[in-house]
Amino acid sequence: MVFEVHDGIEHRIDLALGNAPADLLLKNARLVNVLSGDIHPADIAVADGMIVGFGDYQAKKVVDCQGRYVCPGLIDGHIHIESTLLTPWEFARAAAPRGTCAVVWDPHEIGNVLGRAGIETLLELTRDCPLDFYVMIPSCVPATNMETSGAVLNAEDVAYLAGRYPERVLGLAELMNYPGVLAKDPAIMAKIAACQCKIIDGHAPLLSGKQLNAYIAAGPSSDHECTDPREAVEKLRAGMHLLMREGSDERNLTDLVGVVNEHNAANISLVCDDREPIDLTTNGHMDHNVRMAIGLGLDPMRAIQMASINTARHYGLRGRGAVAPGYRADLLVLDDLQGFKVWKAFLKGRDVAETTFGPSGQVPQENTVHLSCSGGKLRAEDFAIPQVSHEVRCIGAIPGQIISKALKVTPKVVDGFAVADPSRDIAKVAVVERHGRNGNIGLAFVNGLSLARGAVAGTVAHDAHNLIVAGMDDADMALAGNVLAECGGGYVVVAGGKVLAKLELHFAGLMSLRPFEEVVAAQKALHAAYESIAVDPAAGARPFMALSFMSLAVIPELKLTDQGLVDVTLFEKVGLWL
Repeated sequence: MVFEVHDGIEHRIDLALGNAPADLLLKNARLVNVLSGDIHPADIAVADGMIVGFGDYQAKKVVDCQGRYVCPGLIDGHIHIESTLLTPWEFARAAAPRGTCAVVWDPHEIGNVLGRAGIETLLELTRDCPLDFYVMIPSCVPATNMETSGAVLNAEDVAYLAGRYPERVLGLAELMNYPGVLAKDPAIMAKIAACQCKIIDGHAPLLSGKQLNAYIAAGPSSDHECTDPREAVEKLRAGMHLLMREGSDERNLTDLVGVVNEHNAANISLVCDDREPIDLTTNGHMDHNVRMAIGLGLDPMRAIQMASINTARHYGLRGRGAVAPGYRADLLVLDDLQGFKVWKAFLKGRDVAETTFGPSGQVPQENTVHLSCSGGKLRAEDFAIPQVSHEVRCIGAIPGQIISKALKVTPKVVDGFAVADPSRDIAKVAVVERHGRNGNIGLAFVNGLSLARGAVAGTVAHDAHNLIVAGMDDADMALAGNVLAECGGGYVVVAGGKVLAKLELHFAGLMSLRPFEEVVAAQKALHAAYESIAVDPAAGARPFMALSFMSLAVIPELKLTDQGLVDVTLFEKVGLWL
Protein backbone atom coordinates (compact mmCIF):
# COMPACT_ATOMS: atom_id res chain seq x y z
CA MET A 1 0.00 0.00 0.00
CA VAL A 2 1.33 3.46 -0.93
CA PHE A 3 0.54 6.47 1.26
CA GLU A 4 0.72 9.99 -0.08
CA VAL A 5 2.93 12.27 2.03
CA HIS A 6 1.46 15.71 2.60
CA ASP A 7 3.76 18.40 1.17
CA GLY A 8 3.27 20.52 4.29
CA ILE A 9 4.92 17.96 6.56
CA GLU A 10 8.13 17.88 4.54
CA HIS A 11 8.19 21.68 4.44
CA ARG A 12 7.79 21.81 8.21
CA ILE A 13 10.71 19.43 8.62
CA ASP A 14 12.86 21.66 6.43
CA LEU A 15 11.87 24.71 8.44
CA ALA A 16 12.61 22.99 11.76
CA LEU A 17 15.99 21.82 10.44
CA GLY A 18 16.81 25.35 9.37
CA ASN A 19 16.97 24.43 5.69
CA ALA A 20 14.53 27.25 4.89
CA PRO A 21 14.25 30.67 6.55
CA ALA A 22 11.60 31.20 9.19
CA ASP A 23 9.11 34.07 8.94
CA LEU A 24 9.85 35.39 12.42
CA LEU A 25 12.48 34.95 15.11
CA LEU A 26 11.97 36.15 18.66
CA LYS A 27 15.53 36.55 19.96
CA ASN A 28 16.78 36.85 23.52
CA ALA A 29 13.53 35.75 25.13
CA ARG A 30 12.91 34.16 28.49
CA LEU A 31 10.35 31.48 27.70
CA VAL A 32 7.66 30.72 30.25
CA ASN A 33 7.41 27.06 29.31
CA VAL A 34 4.05 25.77 30.50
CA LEU A 35 4.99 22.23 29.41
CA SER A 36 8.22 21.84 31.38
CA GLY A 37 7.17 24.23 34.13
CA ASP A 38 10.33 26.33 34.02
CA ILE A 39 11.55 29.60 32.55
CA HIS A 40 14.55 29.31 30.23
CA PRO A 41 16.38 31.38 27.59
CA ALA A 42 15.18 30.78 24.04
CA ASP A 43 15.26 32.10 20.51
CA ILE A 44 11.86 31.14 19.07
CA ALA A 45 11.42 30.59 15.33
CA VAL A 46 8.00 30.90 13.66
CA ALA A 47 6.91 30.04 10.11
CA ASP A 48 3.55 29.50 8.44
CA GLY A 49 1.81 30.42 11.69
CA MET A 50 3.54 27.59 13.59
CA ILE A 51 6.44 27.45 16.01
CA VAL A 52 9.16 25.51 14.21
CA GLY A 53 11.78 25.37 16.93
CA PHE A 54 14.16 26.93 19.43
CA GLY A 55 17.65 27.94 18.43
CA ASP A 56 19.74 29.98 16.05
CA TYR A 57 17.49 30.27 12.98
CA GLN A 58 17.58 32.55 9.97
CA ALA A 59 14.37 34.56 9.64
CA LYS A 60 12.83 37.18 7.41
CA LYS A 61 11.95 39.27 10.47
CA VAL A 62 13.78 39.36 13.81
CA VAL A 63 12.36 40.83 17.01
CA ASP A 64 14.84 41.31 19.85
CA CYS A 65 12.93 40.64 23.06
CA GLN A 66 15.85 41.98 25.14
CA GLY A 67 15.29 39.51 27.94
CA ARG A 68 11.52 39.91 28.06
CA TYR A 69 9.31 36.97 28.95
CA VAL A 70 7.43 35.03 26.27
CA CYS A 71 4.39 32.91 27.09
CA PRO A 72 1.55 31.29 25.11
CA GLY A 73 -1.53 33.24 24.10
CA LEU A 74 -4.40 33.05 26.57
CA ILE A 75 -7.57 30.98 26.13
CA ASP A 76 -10.87 31.77 27.85
CA GLY A 77 -12.56 28.43 28.51
CA HIS A 78 -16.03 29.86 29.08
CA ILE A 79 -17.43 33.16 27.88
CA HIS A 80 -20.60 34.66 26.49
CA ILE A 81 -19.37 37.18 23.91
CA GLU A 82 -22.80 38.78 23.89
CA SER A 83 -22.24 40.00 27.45
CA THR A 84 -19.42 42.24 26.23
CA LEU A 85 -22.14 44.02 24.20
CA LEU A 86 -19.71 43.83 21.27
CA THR A 87 -19.73 41.87 18.05
CA PRO A 88 -17.16 39.03 18.13
CA TRP A 89 -14.79 40.88 15.80
CA GLU A 90 -14.88 44.02 17.95
CA PHE A 91 -14.34 41.87 21.03
CA ALA A 92 -11.33 40.35 19.26
CA ARG A 93 -9.99 43.78 18.39
CA ALA A 94 -10.16 44.75 22.06
CA ALA A 95 -8.98 41.45 23.60
CA ALA A 96 -6.24 40.26 21.21
CA PRO A 97 -3.74 43.06 22.03
CA ARG A 98 -4.15 42.03 25.68
CA GLY A 99 -3.13 38.46 24.94
CA THR A 100 -6.31 36.52 24.13
CA CYS A 101 -5.79 34.10 21.23
CA ALA A 102 -8.91 31.93 21.50
CA VAL A 103 -12.17 31.61 23.41
CA VAL A 104 -14.63 28.82 24.09
CA TRP A 105 -17.90 30.61 23.47
CA ASP A 106 -21.36 29.63 24.63
CA PRO A 107 -23.67 31.63 22.30
CA HIS A 108 -26.54 30.93 24.65
CA GLU A 109 -27.82 34.50 24.45
CA ILE A 110 -28.07 34.58 20.66
CA GLY A 111 -29.59 31.10 20.77
CA ASN A 112 -32.40 32.29 23.03
CA VAL A 113 -33.24 35.15 20.68
CA LEU A 114 -32.48 33.80 17.19
CA GLY A 115 -32.10 30.04 17.66
CA ARG A 116 -29.96 27.79 15.48
CA ALA A 117 -30.00 30.26 12.59
CA GLY A 118 -28.48 32.95 14.82
CA ILE A 119 -25.71 30.63 16.01
CA GLU A 120 -24.93 29.60 12.44
CA THR A 121 -24.80 33.23 11.39
CA LEU A 122 -22.20 33.99 14.05
CA LEU A 123 -20.18 30.89 13.21
CA GLU A 124 -20.03 32.06 9.61
CA LEU A 125 -19.29 35.69 10.48
CA THR A 126 -16.33 34.63 12.68
CA ARG A 127 -15.00 32.01 10.28
CA ASP A 128 -11.89 33.98 9.26
CA CYS A 129 -11.24 35.90 12.48
CA PRO A 130 -7.54 35.83 13.55
CA LEU A 131 -8.72 35.20 17.13
CA ASP A 132 -10.34 31.75 17.18
CA PHE A 133 -13.93 31.36 18.33
CA TYR A 134 -14.69 27.80 19.39
CA VAL A 135 -18.35 27.16 20.21
CA MET A 136 -20.25 25.05 22.69
CA ILE A 137 -23.83 24.38 21.58
CA PRO A 138 -26.33 25.94 24.02
CA SER A 139 -27.99 23.14 25.93
CA CYS A 140 -30.89 24.99 27.50
CA VAL A 141 -32.82 27.13 25.03
CA PRO A 142 -35.07 28.01 26.68
CA ALA A 143 -33.25 27.62 29.98
CA THR A 144 -36.47 26.65 31.78
CA ASN A 145 -40.17 26.28 31.06
CA MET A 146 -40.84 29.21 33.38
CA GLU A 147 -39.93 31.91 30.83
CA THR A 148 -40.63 32.78 27.20
CA SER A 149 -37.66 32.78 24.84
CA GLY A 150 -37.46 33.77 21.21
CA ALA A 151 -36.42 30.32 20.03
CA VAL A 152 -36.03 26.66 20.94
CA LEU A 153 -32.97 24.47 20.39
CA ASN A 154 -33.73 20.75 20.40
CA ALA A 155 -31.65 17.59 20.07
CA GLU A 156 -31.86 17.76 16.27
CA ASP A 157 -30.32 21.23 16.36
CA VAL A 158 -27.52 19.98 18.62
CA ALA A 159 -26.76 17.08 16.28
CA TYR A 160 -26.86 19.36 13.23
CA LEU A 161 -24.42 21.94 14.64
CA ALA A 162 -22.07 19.28 16.00
CA GLY A 163 -21.95 17.57 12.61
CA ARG A 164 -21.90 20.71 10.46
CA TYR A 165 -18.99 22.40 12.28
CA PRO A 166 -16.85 19.57 13.71
CA GLU A 167 -13.63 21.62 13.93
CA ARG A 168 -15.16 24.56 15.79
CA VAL A 169 -18.05 23.08 17.77
CA LEU A 170 -16.47 21.40 20.79
CA GLY A 171 -19.53 20.08 22.57
CA LEU A 172 -22.58 20.91 24.64
CA ALA A 173 -22.57 24.15 26.64
CA GLU A 174 -23.33 24.58 30.33
CA LEU A 175 -26.08 22.14 31.24
CA MET A 176 -27.98 24.54 33.47
CA ASN A 177 -31.13 22.52 33.99
CA TYR A 178 -29.55 20.18 36.49
CA PRO A 179 -32.95 19.29 38.04
CA GLY A 180 -33.95 18.08 34.57
CA VAL A 181 -30.79 16.00 34.34
CA LEU A 182 -31.47 14.38 37.71
CA ALA A 183 -35.09 13.75 36.68
CA LYS A 184 -33.85 12.12 33.44
CA ASP A 185 -35.89 14.52 31.36
CA PRO A 186 -36.20 12.91 27.90
CA ALA A 187 -35.42 16.15 26.02
CA ILE A 188 -32.21 16.68 27.99
CA MET A 189 -31.19 13.05 27.65
CA ALA A 190 -31.67 13.41 23.88
CA LYS A 191 -29.41 16.50 23.74
CA ILE A 192 -26.67 14.69 25.67
CA ALA A 193 -26.87 11.84 23.16
CA ALA A 194 -27.01 14.23 20.21
CA CYS A 195 -23.75 15.98 21.10
CA GLN A 196 -22.00 12.85 19.79
CA CYS A 197 -19.72 12.17 22.78
CA LYS A 198 -18.21 15.65 22.63
CA ILE A 199 -17.40 17.62 25.79
CA ILE A 200 -20.29 18.68 28.04
CA ASP A 201 -19.86 21.74 30.26
CA GLY A 202 -21.56 21.72 33.63
CA HIS A 203 -23.50 24.38 35.49
CA ALA A 204 -24.50 23.15 38.91
CA PRO A 205 -24.34 25.81 41.65
CA LEU A 206 -24.30 24.34 45.15
CA LEU A 207 -25.02 20.80 43.89
CA SER A 208 -23.48 18.24 46.24
CA GLY A 209 -23.43 14.62 47.37
CA LYS A 210 -25.27 11.94 45.42
CA GLN A 211 -27.01 14.54 43.25
CA LEU A 212 -23.61 15.83 42.13
CA ASN A 213 -22.48 12.27 41.47
CA ALA A 214 -25.54 11.61 39.31
CA TYR A 215 -25.10 14.89 37.44
CA ILE A 216 -21.47 14.09 36.59
CA ALA A 217 -22.41 10.54 35.61
CA ALA A 218 -24.73 12.06 32.98
CA GLY A 219 -21.75 13.64 31.22
CA PRO A 220 -20.87 17.17 32.44
CA SER A 221 -17.12 17.38 33.06
CA SER A 222 -16.61 20.98 34.17
CA ASP A 223 -18.20 23.61 36.38
CA HIS A 224 -17.84 27.41 36.52
CA GLU A 225 -20.44 28.15 39.19
CA CYS A 226 -18.41 27.48 42.34
CA THR A 227 -18.56 30.31 44.85
CA ASP A 228 -17.27 28.50 47.94
CA PRO A 229 -13.95 26.64 48.42
CA ARG A 230 -15.68 23.59 49.89
CA GLU A 231 -17.88 23.32 46.83
CA ALA A 232 -14.83 23.67 44.57
CA VAL A 233 -12.92 20.92 46.40
CA GLU A 234 -15.89 18.53 46.26
CA LYS A 235 -16.22 19.03 42.51
CA LEU A 236 -12.48 18.55 41.95
CA ARG A 237 -12.57 15.36 44.01
CA ALA A 238 -15.46 14.16 41.87
CA GLY A 239 -13.39 14.63 38.71
CA MET A 240 -14.72 17.90 37.37
CA HIS A 241 -12.46 20.39 35.61
CA LEU A 242 -12.88 23.56 37.67
CA LEU A 243 -13.43 26.69 35.60
CA MET A 244 -12.42 29.33 38.15
CA ARG A 245 -14.42 32.41 37.25
CA GLU A 246 -13.72 36.10 37.56
CA GLY A 247 -16.22 38.11 35.55
CA SER A 248 -17.50 41.65 35.77
CA ASP A 249 -20.34 40.68 38.08
CA GLU A 250 -19.36 37.12 39.04
CA ARG A 251 -16.27 37.64 41.15
CA ASN A 252 -15.20 34.29 42.55
CA LEU A 253 -11.41 34.21 42.14
CA THR A 254 -10.54 35.75 45.51
CA ASP A 255 -12.65 33.16 47.33
CA LEU A 256 -11.46 30.18 45.30
CA VAL A 257 -7.77 30.73 44.52
CA GLY A 258 -6.72 29.14 47.82
CA VAL A 259 -8.02 25.80 46.51
CA VAL A 260 -5.19 25.60 43.94
CA ASN A 261 -2.20 23.42 44.84
CA GLU A 262 0.62 21.70 42.98
CA HIS A 263 -1.37 18.48 42.66
CA ASN A 264 -4.70 19.80 41.35
CA ALA A 265 -3.68 22.88 39.33
CA ALA A 266 -3.74 20.98 36.01
CA ASN A 267 -7.47 20.41 36.54
CA ILE A 268 -8.27 24.12 36.93
CA SER A 269 -8.70 26.87 34.33
CA LEU A 270 -9.29 30.59 34.61
CA VAL A 271 -12.40 31.87 32.81
CA CYS A 272 -14.39 35.11 32.55
CA ASP A 273 -17.95 34.00 31.74
CA ASP A 274 -19.14 37.59 31.33
CA ARG A 275 -17.16 40.80 30.79
CA GLU A 276 -18.58 44.29 30.36
CA PRO A 277 -17.00 46.57 27.73
CA ILE A 278 -15.64 49.13 30.21
CA ASP A 279 -14.14 46.32 32.27
CA LEU A 280 -12.74 44.67 29.15
CA THR A 281 -11.01 47.79 27.87
CA THR A 282 -9.92 49.16 31.25
CA ASN A 283 -8.91 46.09 33.26
CA GLY A 284 -8.58 43.54 30.48
CA HIS A 285 -9.79 40.09 29.60
CA MET A 286 -7.85 36.92 30.49
CA ASP A 287 -4.77 39.05 31.18
CA HIS A 288 -6.71 40.62 34.04
CA ASN A 289 -7.56 37.22 35.51
CA VAL A 290 -3.94 36.05 35.26
CA ARG A 291 -2.70 39.30 36.79
CA MET A 292 -5.25 39.04 39.59
CA ALA A 293 -4.39 35.40 40.33
CA ILE A 294 -0.70 36.34 40.59
CA GLY A 295 -1.60 39.26 42.85
CA LEU A 296 -3.51 36.84 45.10
CA GLY A 297 -0.34 34.79 45.56
CA LEU A 298 -0.50 32.23 42.76
CA ASP A 299 2.81 31.39 41.12
CA PRO A 300 2.95 33.14 37.69
CA MET A 301 3.77 29.87 35.92
CA ARG A 302 0.71 28.22 37.41
CA ALA A 303 -1.55 31.18 36.64
CA ILE A 304 -0.43 31.18 32.99
CA GLN A 305 -0.92 27.41 32.74
CA MET A 306 -4.47 27.86 34.04
CA ALA A 307 -5.14 30.35 31.24
CA SER A 308 -3.52 28.39 28.42
CA ILE A 309 -2.42 24.75 28.35
CA ASN A 310 -4.91 23.54 30.99
CA THR A 311 -7.82 24.94 29.01
CA ALA A 312 -6.47 23.68 25.68
CA ARG A 313 -6.08 20.16 27.03
CA HIS A 314 -9.51 20.06 28.66
CA TYR A 315 -11.22 21.06 25.42
CA GLY A 316 -9.01 18.94 23.18
CA LEU A 317 -7.41 21.87 21.35
CA ARG A 318 -4.33 20.07 20.05
CA GLY A 319 -1.38 22.28 19.20
CA ARG A 320 -2.75 25.16 21.28
CA GLY A 321 -1.88 26.60 24.66
CA ALA A 322 1.94 26.28 24.71
CA VAL A 323 5.10 27.55 23.03
CA ALA A 324 6.83 24.51 21.51
CA PRO A 325 7.63 23.05 18.07
CA GLY A 326 4.47 22.16 16.19
CA TYR A 327 2.24 24.43 18.27
CA ARG A 328 0.33 27.32 16.73
CA ALA A 329 2.33 30.53 17.10
CA ASP A 330 0.09 32.44 19.50
CA LEU A 331 2.65 34.30 21.58
CA LEU A 332 2.82 37.06 24.15
CA VAL A 333 5.92 39.07 24.89
CA LEU A 334 5.70 40.47 28.42
CA ASP A 335 7.48 43.47 29.89
CA ASP A 336 6.79 42.18 33.37
CA LEU A 337 5.83 38.71 34.55
CA GLN A 338 4.36 39.69 37.92
CA GLY A 339 2.32 42.55 36.46
CA PHE A 340 1.63 40.57 33.27
CA LYS A 341 2.04 43.59 31.02
CA VAL A 342 1.90 42.68 27.32
CA TRP A 343 4.59 44.31 25.14
CA LYS A 344 3.69 42.51 21.91
CA ALA A 345 1.10 39.90 20.98
CA PHE A 346 1.18 37.52 18.02
CA LEU A 347 -1.72 35.53 16.56
CA LYS A 348 -0.58 32.68 14.35
CA GLY A 349 2.80 34.36 14.10
CA ARG A 350 1.44 37.72 13.02
CA ASP A 351 1.83 40.86 15.13
CA VAL A 352 -1.62 41.82 16.45
CA ALA A 353 -0.73 45.47 15.84
CA GLU A 354 -0.65 44.66 12.12
CA THR A 355 -3.81 42.50 12.16
CA THR A 356 -7.29 43.53 11.05
CA PHE A 357 -10.52 42.21 12.53
CA GLY A 358 -13.91 42.16 10.87
CA PRO A 359 -16.89 40.00 9.95
CA SER A 360 -16.64 37.35 7.24
CA GLY A 361 -19.90 38.43 5.62
CA GLN A 362 -22.95 40.67 5.81
CA VAL A 363 -24.19 41.40 9.34
CA PRO A 364 -28.00 41.22 9.83
CA GLN A 365 -29.63 44.32 11.33
CA GLU A 366 -33.29 43.42 11.86
CA ASN A 367 -35.17 44.66 14.93
CA THR A 368 -35.80 41.71 17.24
CA VAL A 369 -37.80 43.59 19.91
CA HIS A 370 -41.49 42.85 19.32
CA LEU A 371 -43.84 43.89 22.11
CA SER A 372 -47.22 42.14 22.10
CA CYS A 373 -48.86 44.40 24.65
CA SER A 374 -51.77 46.69 23.79
CA GLY A 375 -50.90 48.65 20.65
CA GLY A 376 -47.33 47.42 20.82
CA LYS A 377 -46.50 50.06 23.44
CA LEU A 378 -46.14 49.92 27.19
CA ARG A 379 -48.27 52.11 29.47
CA ALA A 380 -47.73 53.17 33.06
CA GLU A 381 -50.73 51.08 34.12
CA ASP A 382 -49.01 47.94 32.80
CA PHE A 383 -46.75 48.17 35.85
CA ALA A 384 -49.47 48.65 38.46
CA ILE A 385 -49.51 46.13 41.33
CA PRO A 386 -52.84 45.99 43.22
CA GLN A 387 -52.52 45.20 46.92
CA VAL A 388 -53.51 41.64 47.77
CA SER A 389 -52.09 41.16 51.28
CA HIS A 390 -49.51 42.85 53.51
CA GLU A 391 -46.21 41.22 52.53
CA VAL A 392 -44.43 40.47 49.24
CA ARG A 393 -41.50 38.42 48.06
CA CYS A 394 -38.64 40.72 47.05
CA ILE A 395 -35.45 40.04 45.08
CA GLY A 396 -32.38 40.96 47.10
CA ALA A 397 -29.55 41.97 44.77
CA ILE A 398 -26.03 41.08 45.98
CA PRO A 399 -23.25 43.36 44.66
CA GLY A 400 -20.66 41.49 42.61
CA GLN A 401 -22.70 38.27 42.46
CA ILE A 402 -25.33 36.81 40.16
CA ILE A 403 -27.02 34.95 43.00
CA SER A 404 -29.75 36.85 44.84
CA LYS A 405 -31.56 36.67 48.15
CA ALA A 406 -35.22 35.84 48.64
CA LEU A 407 -36.48 38.64 50.88
CA LYS A 408 -39.87 39.29 52.45
CA VAL A 409 -40.92 42.93 52.79
CA THR A 410 -43.98 45.00 53.56
CA PRO A 411 -44.43 47.22 50.51
CA LYS A 412 -45.46 50.85 50.49
CA VAL A 413 -49.15 51.07 49.48
CA VAL A 414 -50.80 54.11 47.87
CA ASP A 415 -54.51 54.10 46.93
CA GLY A 416 -54.65 50.31 47.08
CA PHE A 417 -51.54 49.74 44.92
CA ALA A 418 -48.09 48.57 46.02
CA VAL A 419 -45.49 51.05 44.82
CA ALA A 420 -41.74 51.52 44.81
CA ASP A 421 -40.15 52.98 47.93
CA PRO A 422 -36.84 54.82 47.42
CA SER A 423 -36.49 55.46 51.16
CA ARG A 424 -35.94 51.70 51.64
CA ASP A 425 -34.19 51.07 48.31
CA ILE A 426 -37.14 49.02 47.04
CA ALA A 427 -37.69 49.47 43.31
CA LYS A 428 -40.34 47.95 41.13
CA VAL A 429 -39.03 45.48 38.51
CA ALA A 430 -40.75 44.06 35.43
CA VAL A 431 -39.87 41.50 32.78
CA VAL A 432 -41.76 42.12 29.53
CA GLU A 433 -41.92 39.38 26.88
CA ARG A 434 -40.28 40.90 23.79
CA HIS A 435 -40.27 38.11 21.21
CA GLY A 436 -43.80 38.78 19.97
CA ARG A 437 -45.23 35.58 21.45
CA ASN A 438 -47.67 36.32 24.28
CA GLY A 439 -47.28 39.81 25.79
CA ASN A 440 -46.53 38.51 29.30
CA ILE A 441 -45.40 40.97 31.95
CA GLY A 442 -43.94 39.66 35.21
CA LEU A 443 -43.96 42.14 38.11
CA ALA A 444 -42.07 42.18 41.41
CA PHE A 445 -39.86 44.28 43.69
CA VAL A 446 -36.09 44.44 44.05
CA ASN A 447 -33.86 45.70 46.84
CA GLY A 448 -30.30 46.87 46.22
CA LEU A 449 -30.34 48.97 43.02
CA SER A 450 -29.97 52.26 44.95
CA LEU A 451 -32.38 54.13 42.66
CA ALA A 452 -33.83 57.37 43.95
CA ARG A 453 -36.02 58.15 40.93
CA GLY A 454 -36.55 57.29 37.28
CA ALA A 455 -35.99 53.90 35.68
CA VAL A 456 -33.40 51.74 33.96
CA ALA A 457 -34.09 49.07 31.34
CA GLY A 458 -32.33 46.57 29.11
CA THR A 459 -32.96 43.83 26.56
CA VAL A 460 -30.01 41.84 27.92
CA ALA A 461 -31.87 39.76 30.51
CA HIS A 462 -30.59 36.24 31.08
CA ASP A 463 -31.59 33.78 29.83
CA ALA A 464 -34.56 34.44 27.58
CA HIS A 465 -33.47 38.06 27.01
CA ASN A 466 -36.83 39.63 27.37
CA LEU A 467 -37.13 43.32 28.22
CA ILE A 468 -36.32 44.00 31.88
CA VAL A 469 -37.21 47.32 33.53
CA ALA A 470 -36.63 48.55 37.08
CA GLY A 471 -37.66 51.89 38.49
CA MET A 472 -39.28 54.14 41.01
CA ASP A 473 -41.90 55.57 38.62
CA ASP A 474 -44.32 53.58 36.45
CA ALA A 475 -44.45 56.19 33.67
CA ASP A 476 -40.66 56.26 33.44
CA MET A 477 -40.62 52.46 33.33
CA ALA A 478 -43.03 52.50 30.38
CA LEU A 479 -40.96 55.14 28.59
CA ALA A 480 -37.75 53.16 29.09
CA GLY A 481 -39.30 50.01 27.62
CA ASN A 482 -40.80 51.82 24.64
CA VAL A 483 -37.52 53.55 23.79
CA LEU A 484 -35.73 50.20 23.60
CA ALA A 485 -38.50 48.59 21.55
CA GLU A 486 -38.28 51.39 19.00
CA CYS A 487 -34.48 51.28 18.60
CA GLY A 488 -34.15 47.49 18.53
CA GLY A 489 -32.85 46.92 22.03
CA GLY A 490 -30.08 47.99 24.35
CA TYR A 491 -29.90 49.78 27.68
CA VAL A 492 -31.50 53.06 28.71
CA VAL A 493 -31.78 55.40 31.72
CA VAL A 494 -34.78 57.72 32.01
CA ALA A 495 -36.11 60.12 34.64
CA GLY A 496 -38.94 62.64 34.70
CA GLY A 497 -40.11 61.57 31.27
CA LYS A 498 -36.72 62.22 29.64
CA VAL A 499 -34.09 59.88 28.23
CA LEU A 500 -30.81 60.55 30.06
CA ALA A 501 -28.62 58.01 28.27
CA LYS A 502 -28.99 55.13 25.83
CA LEU A 503 -26.81 52.36 24.41
CA GLU A 504 -28.35 50.77 21.32
CA LEU A 505 -27.73 47.06 20.70
CA HIS A 506 -29.00 46.43 17.19
CA PHE A 507 -27.79 42.83 16.84
CA ALA A 508 -30.55 40.76 18.51
CA GLY A 509 -30.93 43.41 21.21
CA LEU A 510 -27.68 42.03 22.64
CA MET A 511 -24.69 43.43 20.75
CA SER A 512 -23.77 46.81 19.33
CA LEU A 513 -22.64 47.14 15.72
CA ARG A 514 -20.45 50.10 16.66
CA PRO A 515 -16.65 50.06 17.30
CA PHE A 516 -15.76 49.10 20.86
CA GLU A 517 -14.50 52.62 21.63
CA GLU A 518 -17.97 54.03 20.93
CA VAL A 519 -19.65 51.30 22.97
CA VAL A 520 -17.39 52.04 25.92
CA ALA A 521 -18.18 55.76 25.68
CA ALA A 522 -21.92 55.01 25.57
CA GLN A 523 -21.65 52.68 28.55
CA LYS A 524 -19.80 55.33 30.55
CA ALA A 525 -22.62 57.75 29.76
CA LEU A 526 -25.12 55.14 30.98
CA HIS A 527 -23.27 54.76 34.26
CA ALA A 528 -23.10 58.53 34.71
CA ALA A 529 -26.84 58.78 34.07
CA TYR A 530 -27.50 55.98 36.55
CA GLU A 531 -25.42 57.75 39.20
CA SER A 532 -27.46 60.91 38.63
CA ILE A 533 -30.67 59.12 39.67
CA ALA A 534 -29.15 56.84 42.32
CA VAL A 535 -28.65 57.29 46.05
CA ASP A 536 -25.06 56.59 47.05
CA PRO A 537 -24.34 53.82 44.50
CA ALA A 538 -21.74 51.29 45.64
CA ALA A 539 -18.21 51.90 44.40
CA GLY A 540 -17.69 50.04 41.14
CA ALA A 541 -21.40 49.19 40.92
CA ARG A 542 -22.52 47.55 37.68
CA PRO A 543 -26.27 48.12 37.83
CA PHE A 544 -26.97 47.07 34.24
CA MET A 545 -25.20 43.74 34.53
CA ALA A 546 -26.90 43.21 37.90
CA LEU A 547 -30.23 44.00 36.25
CA SER A 548 -29.55 41.52 33.45
CA PHE A 549 -29.13 38.67 35.95
CA MET A 550 -32.35 39.33 37.90
CA SER A 551 -34.25 37.17 35.42
CA LEU A 552 -31.76 34.27 35.48
CA ALA A 553 -34.11 31.57 36.70
CA VAL A 554 -31.44 28.90 37.19
CA ILE A 555 -29.38 30.80 39.79
CA PRO A 556 -30.65 30.96 43.41
CA GLU A 557 -32.53 32.25 45.22
CA LEU A 558 -35.32 34.42 43.78
CA LYS A 559 -35.61 35.64 40.17
CA LEU A 560 -38.26 37.16 37.89
CA THR A 561 -39.27 36.10 34.37
CA ASP A 562 -42.09 37.23 32.11
CA GLN A 563 -44.18 34.49 33.75
CA GLY A 564 -43.62 35.77 37.29
CA LEU A 565 -41.35 35.11 40.27
CA VAL A 566 -39.29 31.92 40.39
CA ASP A 567 -38.07 30.32 43.60
CA VAL A 568 -34.93 28.77 42.14
CA THR A 569 -34.28 26.63 45.23
CA LEU A 570 -37.67 24.93 44.70
CA PHE A 571 -37.36 25.41 40.92
CA GLU A 572 -40.96 26.54 40.65
CA LYS A 573 -42.99 29.69 40.11
CA VAL A 574 -44.26 31.43 43.24
CA GLY A 575 -46.66 34.29 43.86
CA LEU A 576 -45.59 37.85 44.54
CA TRP A 577 -47.84 38.23 47.57
CA LEU A 578 -47.44 36.14 50.69
